[in-house]
Amino acid sequence: MKRPTNNLLPGLAALAAGWAVALFSASGQLLPAASLGIAPGSFAPGGGMVTASVKVTDAGNHVWLLQSSTNLTTWSEVAALKLHNGSFARGIAPVAAPGLLFRAVYDATRQTIRSDVTNALLLPASPFNYAAPVLPAKFLQPPILGQDNLPATNLTTDIGATLGRVLFYDKRLSTNQTVACASCHQREHGFSDPRPFSVGFNGGLTGRNSMGLSNARWYQRKKFFWDERAATLEDQTLMPIQNSVEMGMTLQALTNRLAAEPFYTNLFTQTFGTPEVTSERISKALAQFVRSIVSTQSKYDMGVTNNFANFTTEENLGRQIFFGQVGSATCSTCHGSDNFVPGANINNNGLENPYVDKGVGALTGLASDEGLFKVPSLRNIELTAPYMHDGRFATLEEVVEFYDSGVVAHPNLSPPLRVPPGNGAASGTPLRLNLTPTQKAALVAFMKTLTDTSVTTDEKFSDPFNYGGDGAGGAGSSGFGGSR
Repeated sequence: MKRPTNNLLPGLAALAAGWAVALFSASGQLLPAASLGIAPGSFAPGGGMVTASVKVTDAGNHVWLLQSSTNLTTWSEVAALKLHNGSFARGIAPVAAPGLLFRAVYDATRQTIRSDVTNALLLPASPFNYAAPVLPAKFLQPPILGQDNLPATNLTTDIGATLGRVLFYDKRLSTNQTVACASCHQREHGFSDPRPFSVGFNGGLTGRNSMGLSNARWYQRKKFFWDERAATLEDQTLMPIQNSVEMGMTLQALTNRLAAEPFYTNLFTQTFGTPEVTSERISKALAQFVRSIVSTQSKYDMGVTNNFANFTTEENLGRQIFFGQVGSATCSTCHGSDNFVPGANINNNGLENPYVDKGVGALTGLASDEGLFKVPSLRNIELTAPYMHDGRFATLEEVVEFYDSGVVAHPNLSPPLRVPPGNGAASGTPLRLNLTPTQKAALVAFMKTLTDTSVTTDEKFSDPFNYGGDGAGGAGSSGFGGSR
């Protein structure tokens, strides 16, 4: 409900069994882009009122006053609601007085509650384990050992990744405080975006699909973005913040804004020893959190330990196709090792000719670089649709169909997608796999064994902000309760 006036909002009164509970928003000073929504409770069969709720959306993270009245003339304060990251939602406990009404009001003179660690964040007493994940044996051996891009100058620590987690979910990183890193890298989607192109702070669309972040720590070429324009993850983390479409901030404005928040000076002190907020420290903390998003608990990982006895017949057939044991597929050439990433090469996979988005070629201007794009890990690939740099394929079935019969001839087409030499006139042309429907389905089934739901459910990867739980408000919380 956008920008309500001082009038009672229609449709919010609930009448039952002689009880009247009306809830409404009232504010002559409602801030731009802020919205209020107060939903009435209802009466359950046999009596008893179901908890009503109040929700405030306000990118400015102001304090809002929840008040109650029986006559619309005299109002009593129920709670001062402090927003910490753009929104607040809580339940209003059942009340004994008939005809009780509620409203939420913005008052410029009451903006005194600060966001600190104890009220703004829901963090454990001791940090989660980010620094020492339990890794399968193959992750500690070549070739995966050589894919590790963790630098000696920014080793992951528990408190450093905690700070990075807070930064990752904080909308303060965008100029109008409406977009966070997590807006385009959503945990439930394998830290990717279900939209082909992500929506920036001012409604504009990004030029490419947001890549999933599972196992971003392991990539032999060590570079980031589809066109590998960022030499390191530390470099990458600051680029979307400064992008004119994505987050629209300057680094100076960012550090000034974060330094004004008590919870950040606390966390920066714990991480780096002093409270100074700098862009270098921000990039390091974000990189630590992103590298901590490790996926090693999939059905495939279990299969590695028991010779895939846990796989279905279909999944094992898909595995054999993927690794070239059945048929002529070359999937594992570009998605190799148990991390499913390439080796030293960057590839052109024959999506089109000419390329609308030229990838690395757009940076270098070289025809030989047209269509070269980073190959991401297939970890959690089931969760990260749509696929390719432009999100052109909605399903894994479409992806398999493309590699089976749709690869387009291009001068830069990578060798694994070409007919090998020695095949006469066909040599060098796009490879056709000629998979049967059963084999295609098996290949999709195998890729789904790479899904690791711990990444999407583990609390240490979740949004840490308090959106209405204990400690979110100020004085006068009697009769008001709820949870995040």
